[in-house]
Formats: sequence, structure tokens, C-alpha cells
Amino acid sequence: MSDLRLLALAKGIGTYVPGIRCLACRGSGGTDSARYCYSVWLRHLVKASEAGLPTSFQRVAELGPGDSLGIGLAAMLSGVNQYFALDAKPHASAERNVAVFDALVELFSGRAPIPDAGEFPLLFPTLQGYEFPHGVLRDEILTASLQPERVATIRRALKENCAVTDGIRIVYVAPWEEAALQAPGTVDLVFSQAVLEHVEDMHMTYRALGRFLRDGGVMSHTIDFKSHDLTHEWNGHWTVSDFAWKIVRGKRPYFINRLPLSAHTAELERAGFRVVASLKRTGPPLERKRLASRFRDMSEDDLCTCGSFIQAIKPIQ
Repeated sequence: MSDLRLLALAKGIGTYVPGIRCLACRGSGGTDSARYCYSVWLRHLVKASEAGLPTSFQRVAELGPGDSLGIGLAAMLSGVNQYFALDAKPHASAERNVAVFDALVELFSGRAPIPDAGEFPLLFPTLQGYEFPHGVLRDEILTASLQPERVATIRRALKENCAVTDGIRIVYVAPWEEAALQAPGTVDLVFSQAVLEHVEDMHMTYRALGRFLRDGGVMSHTIDFKSHDLTHEWNGHWTVSDFAWKIVRGKRPYFINRLPLSAHTAELERAGFRVVASLKRTGPPLERKRLASRFRDMSEDDLCTCGSFIQAIKPIQ
């Protein structure tokens, strides 16, 4: 018998009922906190530096920004001029974006330490130290990016519903699809935080993001392989049959795809990327006999990997 929670099954069935379906995936969680967004962005930068990758970007794209554009706004306060936010459905509001942005300005102005596991115990990747990364974000970069005129321009763009203003560009596309991506080969960095486990068509997504990225550009992704509390054990979703999973998924606009780390690595390489860093968070594996038939051949590595941080580069042609 699978490890499904009865509540997960009930919610899935409920999405077939008019009036309840609209309650599914109402919010994404996390990015309504400026400190969370600050911590996520700086972790991606620090890890890029450790991997020998670029840490200075002009144009970045984020997949799945969620309840605010806060992580992308943290990038802009680090010197980025153009930010593309790509989501499955609109979650962020102008009022929330401005509130998170103002709090981020204070954090960067004070060179605040990176919030650590004491504040965000589930946030991955972890770092060796959580002091402000002066070696990655030098004072001259921050002084320029935090100029009052520039900060006011970004805030005005947010209040004007993400308009293009004075060279500062914020583009929020929800729902996004490959056809919505503008100017292929122009973005320096594509990143996401606990989003790719929800992607339905992973092949299309990696291919589309790869086309959006310039040669020599960087991908940086944290992926959560846990069951998202749909089952009693972190990996119990791999015990659920395809039929039962279809019921649990219901008519939600997005859900977890149950794909393990090796599937993501394969798709990255298939899209032409070279993986330069792959960090794993592990948990206790299930007995193989408990797995649903489609997961019985999973590698031992996949079976115990509950989270991953992957950085890859698009080779220069």
C-alpha cells in the first residue's frame, strides 16, 4: 500500500468540484519574506563564485518567482539591470513586491549577514559561512547599484506594474511558455529555487531556458525531491501508483513531477549544458520492494537524494 496521506487524496478529489478547484495552488510560499529572498540570492552567488562561475550579470531570468519577485529584486540590487520573471500562474502583486523590495534595500545597504539555518532550516544549499560576501559583491558594485536614483527607478517600475523605465527592465510573464521568451541568447543567468520539481514538461523547459540563455551563460537551480507532505515519509510519493497519483494531482494547475536527480541531470546535458557543480542533500531511502513499479529501477543515489543544488554552464559555440 502506498504512503499517501488521506488529506492529499481528499484535496485532489476536491479539485474536480467547481468552487474548490480555484483554491488549489493559491500561493507558493517563501518569497513574501525579504530575508528569505536575500538569503536565496546570496547563496546562489556565493556558490557560483566557489564553482568558478561568473557572479556579475546584466540580465537574469527566474523560473517560478512565486509570491513576490523578491529574489529577482535582490539580483537587481546587486547590479542586474534586466529581470525576467517566468511563472506558471500569477502570484505576485505590486504592493507585495514594493514591500519586499524596500526591506531588501535595507538588508543590502547594511550588508546584513546571510540568514542561516537557524532562521531557514530547510533552505538549500548550505554555506560554509554566512557573513556578507564582500569578496563576491564588492563595495563599488553595491554603491553603484544602491544609488538613490536607481533604487527609486526600480521602485517606480514595480508600482507601474513592472514597466520598462530608464534602462531598468522588469518583465513578469505568467503563465509563461517557450513562445513568450523574448530575444533568445541574451540572458546571462537563469535560476530557480525549489521550482523544477513542479515542471510538467521538463524537456521543453530546459530547452526553452537554454535558448533564452547566451553562450557562456549560467544555470543555477535548487530542486526539492521530497513529497511535499503528500505522504508520511519524505520519499513516499515514489510508492504511489500512477493511477492513485492522477487522483491526488486532480486538476491542480501544477504539481510535483516525482522525477529524481538523474532525470534533471540528463535533461540538462541533453539541452547542451555542462554541469559544473552538483550538491546533494540526502535522506533515508525506502526499501526497493515498497516502490511503485515505475520507480523500482531507480539508482541507489536517486533513492536517497532529497534535494539538490545544480549549476551548469552553456558552452560557447
